[in-house]
Amino acid sequence: MQIGVLGSGITGQTIGSKLVQLGHEVMLGSRDEANPPAVAWSKEEGGQRAMYGTFRNAASFGEIIFNCTLGSASLEALEQAGAENLKGKILIDTSNPLDRATDMWTLTVCNDDSLGEQIQRAYPDAKVVKTLNTVNANVMVDPAKLLERTHLFVSGDDIEAKAMVVRILRDWFGWNEIVDLGGIETARGVEMYVLLWHNLRNAISSQRFNIKIVTS
Repeated sequence: MQIGVLGSGITGQTIGSKLVQLGHEVMLGSRDEANPPAVAWSKEEGGQRAMYGTFRNAASFGEIIFNCTLGSASLEALEQAGAENLKGKILIDTSNPLDRATDMWTLTVCNDDSLGEQIQRAYPDAKVVKTLNTVNANVMVDPAKLLERTHLFVSGDDIEAKAMVVRILRDWFGWNEIVDLGGIETARGVEMYVLLWHNLRNAISSQRFNIKIVTS
């Protein structure tokens, strides 16, 4: 499958590398076509199935799109990608609306809105599914790094798109415990969790942890 990954940072490269290892053709999209991290990633992955280009190139190339840009830049990146290149496609949104200006992270949107909802409103013809934003990048594609099975969440309005994303999470990345929270408005909760994630990371001195739901 041809997959576009928007963002050439750690998250984009980690997801991109996993997809290449699985045999998919991947284009990493950046603001600039010859973005140095993207070029280096392509060389490291062998180049044949690991390509790079602009946001527009990657969105046009991909049958499925991953948004791995910084939340503060996501809407701008998607605008550069082009609505026509997102139309009808599953857009897997891994971003968080973070402001990291200080050590005490804050959210640029919360409570009565979310970045996932903003993206869906801006691109109503795309099938936005929020997921993977509650774990560190290397856990996203390898949950077996954790000592126990933990839970991942999906939010989105399109039932068929969510079902496809669940299959991707399960069959490609190895997630067995996935909770469908409901419509895209439920992205508010998982986005706000990132503040607790940040506090936990500082408290336990580890980036490899996740939520496990235990019921009675």
